Amino acid sequence: MVIAFGREICGNLETATSREWLVTNGIGGYASGTVAGLLTRRYHGLLIAALHPPLGRTLVLTKLEEIVHYHNQVYALSTDRWADGSVAPDGYRHIERFCLNGTVPTWRFACGDALLEKRIWMQQGANTTYVQYDLLRATAPLALMSKALVNYRDHHGSVRSWGWRMEADRVEQGVCVTAHPTAAPLYLLSDRADVLLVHDWYYHFDLEVERYRGLSDREDHLHISTFHLTLNPGESLTIVASTDAKPELNGSTALKQRQAYEQKLLNLWRTDRPLNSKDTSVWINQLILAADQFLVNRSVTRSEADPASNPQSLLGKTIIAGYPWFSDWGRDTMISLPGLTLSTGRSEVARLILRTFSRYVSQGMLPNRFPDAGEIPEYNTVDATLWYFEAIQQYYKITQDDDLLMELFPVLTDIIHWHCRGTRYNIHLDPTDGLLYAGEEGVQLTWMDAKVGDWVVTPRTGKPIEVNALWYNALRTMAKFARRLGKPHQEYEAIADRTLARFVRFWNDELGYCYDVLDSPDGNDPALRPNQIFAVSLPESPLTPVQQKGVVDACGRSLLTSHGLRSLAPDHRQYQGHYGGTPLQRDGCYHQGTTWGWLIGAFAIAHLRVYGNPTQARQFLEPMADHLFTHGIGTLSEIFDGDAPMTPRGCIAQAWTVAEVLRAWIATEGM
Repeated sequence: MVIAFGREICGNLETATSREWLVTNGIGGYASGTVAGLLTRRYHGLLIAALHPPLGRTLVLTKLEEIVHYHNQVYALSTDRWADGSVAPDGYRHIERFCLNGTVPTWRFACGDALLEKRIWMQQGANTTYVQYDLLRATAPLALMSKALVNYRDHHGSVRSWGWRMEADRVEQGVCVTAHPTAAPLYLLSDRADVLLVHDWYYHFDLEVERYRGLSDREDHLHISTFHLTLNPGESLTIVASTDAKPELNGSTALKQRQAYEQKLLNLWRTDRPLNSKDTSVWINQLILAADQFLVNRSVTRSEADPASNPQSLLGKTIIAGYPWFSDWGRDTMISLPGLTLSTGRSEVARLILRTFSRYVSQGMLPNRFPDAGEIPEYNTVDATLWYFEAIQQYYKITQDDDLLMELFPVLTDIIHWHCRGTRYNIHLDPTDGLLYAGEEGVQLTWMDAKVGDWVVTPRTGKPIEVNALWYNALRTMAKFARRLGKPHQEYEAIADRTLARFVRFWNDELGYCYDVLDSPDGNDPALRPNQIFAVSLPESPLTPVQQKGVVDACGRSLLTSHGLRSLAPDHRQYQGHYGGTPLQRDGCYHQGTTWGWLIGAFAIAHLRVYGNPTQARQFLEPMADHLFTHGIGTLSEIFDGDAPMTPRGCIAQAWTVAEVLRAWIATEGM
């Protein structure tokens, strides 16, 4: 699939800045920006390096400001907006075409009769970004000057320079930049250009999206060096930014490696699929490449796996929840794993992720998230651990990997026992009805986890419906695993039977759908939320067929949008249909009407279960094909406004949105 725009998009500053590109390196680092080349976020940059993979993400190279001299004319190709609102230079006017080739963003700039092509990509497994220029057409030599603007800060932060001086030293074929004595060096290198050292701060870049988000909207960046080269028609120039001193400088070689890697991903996807499902919509191929962007390395020390052994780094895998600002989260990882790995023919990656997270199980719980600064993992989640069972179940269904099942079975047994006797945050099995209770004052435990200061927006303390649907599913799954391994299974079946018998408490016969939470401090919560859809979409459903249909129909009438399910029905008094404003305002509406893209997968699968119509189930997913051309180009967004036109918000690329659309699409193949 080629996603491309002409001047009708590129030549309009508003539309060109609303479309953002993303490239990644498989260890947590990334580069991102807008089609226009204008900085609108603190997360935009050509090299945000993962200095402690997959975290420690640090902006080191912000952008390259290009100027072309051709036939006695000067063409500034970059675009900047300043604090006073002025836009200078306005190089977006010279963009004749933008396209995404695989995951490689590519621009063509028209300078008179010359056509200069620029592309950006990263090396897999390294904090290395390539920017390549090719002079495709010209009637005379073209002089290209590229100014490197650098920084050195956490990718969540912002910088006002206040006279900050960085060190820049000439090295072979470029310059080495050291922001401060303990900083990781940045190497700016070229295959053939001359380099001039500079030290000139550019002040007051305006960051429009950060202002919309209620955050600091000003930043300074340092012009540290300028690369010069005169190109003849057919010639190219590559500029490399890396934390490695000796990266590959041959742009053609590096690009071929990137293209070969992406072709390998597509080949895995194609060969892994059933013979009766080889023909598919081309936009799904783009999602296969998007899926890979979230899969990253996470080292696990051997001492974490076995405290008696010598500390030694083990290769692990994890999933970045979303770009640009999320790290790896336990819940997001387990929900995303089937779609990102099993649906793409990469079961070996799924295996690594499942083993990696088994090292972090504590008191029967998976961590909710790994903080960016590398502190101790946080365990404030009730559902991540239960999604772990479902991820293993889906992995085993495809691989029949008895060895991994045997390895993880003691971990799963321990998880069940901790939940039965009680673990953190008052998570425990209620012996009176066999349902799982979770929550205590000031803590957010479900996926609806927005919190501002001490205010938990949607506490959902009590017995949330999706948690108990997952608990029932986990118990039935555990019984199957036990039988497979020849271990006692009766205990799990008995607990599951008790849960099933009292799950009927969730059904609200008057409304025709399920309560969202039972036994909360305020009683049973009848709010129509999408959480009940999992009681239909999970393999083991605790609802009757009539109840399943009631849930699907209620969600379809009130929660369904073109890009997901609203988090609250529009007729509820707390519904908010627009997402934006300060952090307080945004978190206040995050789960109070905002549409979540990942929920469309569960809805499509639930609809398929109830109505048995794969064509209709796919129709719910098809609007995502058009969404690939907006917001995060070639990928899928985190959230959308609940009100039409459902403008995309939040992360430009969200793991579980991509994953669940892929998983649901494949669930309908061959049917």
